[in-house]
Amino acid sequence: MIKWGIAAGTHDGSIAVVKDNDILFASHTERYSRKKNDPHLDSQLIRRALRYGQPDVIHWYEDPYKKALRKFWAGQSDKWMNPRNYLWNYGIYGDIKYGNHHKSHAAAGFATSKFDSAAVLVIDAIGEFTTTSISLYSADKRGKISGKTLRSKIYPQSLGLFYSAITDRVQLKPNEDEYILMGMSAYGEPRHADEMRDMLRANFNFHRGCANFFPQADHFDLAASAQKVYEEEFIKLLNITETLTKSKNLVLMGGCALNCLANRHVHKFFQNVWVMPNPGDAGSSIGAIAAGEMQMLNWETPYLGEEIEGKYPVKEIMEELLENNIVGVANGKAEFGPRALGNRSLFANPTGQEMKDLVNKIKQRQEFRPFAPVILQEDVHKHFYVEKGFESPYMQYIVRAKDPKKYPAIVHKDGTSRVQTVTREQHAGLYRLLKQWKKHTGIPMLLNTSLNIKGEPMVNSRKDADLFQKRYGVKVVS
Repeated sequence: MIKWGIAAGTHDGSIAVVKDNDILFASHTERYSRKKNDPHLDSQLIRRALRYGQPDVIHWYEDPYKKALRKFWAGQSDKWMNPRNYLWNYGIYGDIKYGNHHKSHAAAGFATSKFDSAAVLVIDAIGEFTTTSISLYSADKRGKISGKTLRSKIYPQSLGLFYSAITDRVQLKPNEDEYILMGMSAYGEPRHADEMRDMLRANFNFHRGCANFFPQADHFDLAASAQKVYEEEFIKLLNITETLTKSKNLVLMGGCALNCLANRHVHKFFQNVWVMPNPGDAGSSIGAIAAGEMQMLNWETPYLGEEIEGKYPVKEIMEELLENNIVGVANGKAEFGPRALGNRSLFANPTGQEMKDLVNKIKQRQEFRPFAPVILQEDVHKHFYVEKGFESPYMQYIVRAKDPKKYPAIVHKDGTSRVQTVTREQHAGLYRLLKQWKKHTGIPMLLNTSLNIKGEPMVNSRKDADLFQKRYGVKVVS
């Protein structure tokens, strides 16, 4: 049975295709339309999904009626999107089932985990009405899921809207640039934390923005304040979640799960943690299916998108790195999620500050922006302060570097790095590359960033790769 999950209409549209319990395909609209965070669908994306056959059932990621009611109540709009008519405009017909925004998030996380039972914490800006939810999920031996919501917060109380409002206040783009705000926080002081706490306690509606608040405030101080307050609230939620569920396992989902600086706190409360590599709304195309079917899915890899065929080009990558210290790679199936994990990556030598400046210049990003290291799992403890058994295959945690001056291109101002660890089982080609790079140079890691420039989607096809190479002068191998 072919099942489609669709998340579209608000921001970062996506389609997922599942046959029985196997995830066959999942990708973002933006990768095909070439419009960053494109909220709608795209004919090329639909054609890719149809390669696996016509869908027997289509799961929509939220309840359009409840969402329309909330928007009307909030005075946002008297219009609503009818998903059936919306999909018909794209030539998509069939049995369409509506879901629930937070349940799609929760199910996406739990159904792709390896847990039999787990606490599920979802934090985002807003769904229909829910903005934060704490649930307890379990699965029987046949993989049938059951879940119960134990506590929730309702609009306009929203940590996600709070963080997005501060993103907007510092003249960044909300629902897109929150990760830049997080990076900015290392350069500021939390001078406005008290005011922000007061606004949260007063249930201030951050959906309306806060453009007229904090006059004359330094943007970096606002970022530091927002991050500090967010982490305080996040720790409270972790404590409540652990108390309510008594679980040792945590599934963390929603757009706020991408705050890898805050995520360093999760293991203080839970032994085992799973954050699906695409925890935001785009990941809810998978979640819509999981929530609609209430069935565990066979999650094997985040590489679920457009495929550029061929063996992983270790030799070509090495040659370009040794000669020019920088190279792009576009090979295999594209990553489903916002992080480049080796298949649509820009790799560089991490040993010089000038390399960080060069890559930021190529990507047309702010100079303060940090980059991530990718390192062999067996080497991570030698170069970063991590607990025994630490792994981070999807760049979801910040850790402190042991020798920040040695690898300045991948260390942020506060001495931390957003690490990606790699094992042979997770990505055999990238594992071989790191082994060879270390053997030839003695350097145990590479700078790894997404193969795109600021404001554009990641390279998806070989055509995109050729265009990137032509425009920005960096060789992209496949």
